Amino acid sequence: MLHSIRPTKGSRTSKKRVARGSSAGGGTTAGRGTKGQNARTGGGKRYRGFEGGQTPLMRRQPKLGGFTSPNRTEYEVINIATLETQLEPGTYTIESLKAAGIVATKKPVKLLANGTLTKKFNITVHAASKTAKEAISTAGGSVTIL
Repeated sequence: MLHSIRPTKGSRTSKKRVARGSSAGGGTTAGRGTKGQNARTGGGKRYRGFEGGQTPLMRRQPKLGGFTSPNRTEYEVINIATLETQLEPGTYTIESLKAAGIVATKKPVKLLANGTLTKKFNITVHAASKTAKEAISTAGGSVTIL
């Protein structure tokens, strides 16, 4: 009958009460072994990244400051010394600079004032430094910004 149904003998056992004396079978160390972090109350670190007391990887890494803008414009640089040594005086656009082998990539072109300039250039670029503009105008040329 339903009222006489019982679990199979031995299938249901009460929880072992540890640390209740040696005669109870779980005394002294209460199944925690001997000494060590996990034998202590509140011991055992279970969080991710714990390395047994060694300084964790995330804390060992150098912390770099600063920020690089994802919208930063990266230019291909041309110095006025390059114009002086590799080109004849005249008018140059970005296409003619590519044809001359001075510009190699599809990045925007920026003119910088590294070197000295004696020849007259009329040059069209995406950007130019203030000093480069002055150097070209001093030599009798001009800089046009796209």
